[in-house]
Amino acid sequence: MKLLLLLVAVGLCWAQYSPNTKSGRTSIVHLFEWRWADIASECERYLGPNGFGGVQVSPPNENIVVTNPDRPWWERYQPISYKLCTRSGNEQEFRDMVTRCNNVGVHIYVDAIINHMCGAGGGTGTHSTCGSYFNTGSRNFPEVPYSGLDFNDGKCKTSDGEIHNYNDAYEVRDCRLVSLLDLALEKEYVRGKIADFLNHLISIGVAGFRLDAAKHMWPGDIKAILNKLQNLNTKWFPSGTKPFIFQEVIDLGGEAISVNEYLGNGRVTEFKYGAKLGNVIRKWNGEKMSYLRNWGEGWAFMPSDRALVFVDNHDNQRGHGAGGAAILTFFDSRMYKMGVGFMLAHPYGFTRVMSSFRWTRNFVNGKDVNDWIGPPRNSDGSTKPVSLNPDTTCAGDWVCEHRWRQIKNMVIFRNVVDGQPFSNWWDNASNQIAFGRGNKGFIVFNNDDWHMDVTLKTGLPAGTYCDVISGQKENGRCTGIQISVGSDSSARFQISNTAEDPFVAIHVNAKL
Repeated sequence: MKLLLLLVAVGLCWAQYSPNTKSGRTSIVHLFEWRWADIASECERYLGPNGFGGVQVSPPNENIVVTNPDRPWWERYQPISYKLCTRSGNEQEFRDMVTRCNNVGVHIYVDAIINHMCGAGGGTGTHSTCGSYFNTGSRNFPEVPYSGLDFNDGKCKTSDGEIHNYNDAYEVRDCRLVSLLDLALEKEYVRGKIADFLNHLISIGVAGFRLDAAKHMWPGDIKAILNKLQNLNTKWFPSGTKPFIFQEVIDLGGEAISVNEYLGNGRVTEFKYGAKLGNVIRKWNGEKMSYLRNWGEGWAFMPSDRALVFVDNHDNQRGHGAGGAAILTFFDSRMYKMGVGFMLAHPYGFTRVMSSFRWTRNFVNGKDVNDWIGPPRNSDGSTKPVSLNPDTTCAGDWVCEHRWRQIKNMVIFRNVVDGQPFSNWWDNASNQIAFGRGNKGFIVFNNDDWHMDVTLKTGLPAGTYCDVISGQKENGRCTGIQISVGSDSSARFQISNTAEDPFVAIHVNAKL
């Protein structure tokens, strides 16, 4: 009986770490600030057919409308209520998106803002995306409802109620993050209201949640809320399936709060991943790609089965969060494709791809003063639909990195090699490396300043393969480079240091 109870407990615990993606789908994409109608279409026309497992969507609940600066992206992170009503669409459009995406095997993961409400300086009125009344002075949010009893104003020990010292765990969790009104999550009433919001989303059919600002919440409070969550909707998920949980905890070391405190609740965002990989690919601080041989736990990262990994996210591509100038973004497209290619080929962690919108950067004293700019919009302030160019890339200021051939094909590569061991490592003691994934895939990088010409053991069956970086397999032929693998599994790789994409990837599904 004790063994049975233990197995049940382990089963319940482990379910929180499973991303709940369909079998054979191993990555999700963050469609940052997309409208629900566009995400629904993207699931059907692109994400489903190309093996993406899911979409992280922007916060779906009502937020304050900020006009100074004019409609910044971060207004989405300032809740007014838990009504599903934002510039991405209303509840009916959200429901339609979830249904259509689930029906093609692409699940929805909600960016959940449960640490706080809007900023203390938000004033009073109905300048919110649903027109709900609120008063930040009296802490009155009647549409939830929350009152002055539901915030941490009395617990915070700093003179102004703000966080100043990140080496004080109490201050980080009980005071206001950049003036955002901090909810008293130890209160059963507040926990219940948050759980009601999340359970409403679960009933609609979402697969899980990114918990924003988890570092600013006590792990026990998060656990108490998670304990109130229902199982996922059985229309799309097996009976008894728990929602996937991944918590935003920025931990580069040297602060009072560690990611390890949160691993009992679900997966955690591994911010060291993008920061360190950016340094390596930029060749800063003496870093070399040959050092990536023991990438993952060998670099003091959290356990692979607890990590949610990414090259960049919506915060640190703007210089916020963690990693600073080392973070690779679409602005550095050549290095960025290498970074994302490496991430998707390497077995460590559960991977999330970023899909951005473009803004005009303007650096003043090393800071981008345009880092606030919101999504592409029409003259009335509404978000522009995502439109496509004839070559299937996105038009206008939608970047859509997930539609770049190299990144889309590496998402497929990861699906093909899923479950295969890390194998056949090779390096030149500098910035040329290669590795395989069992007998299913092999990838080679040349990040040195000279030409690469090597013959390597790939572990793959003999035959002719299409490189999925320079092109792909179409109608029985390669649109890019062909690689011949001999009977001993070896192949010759020639990669110019001046190539647009100085890496090559082959897998068994790209064999002629």
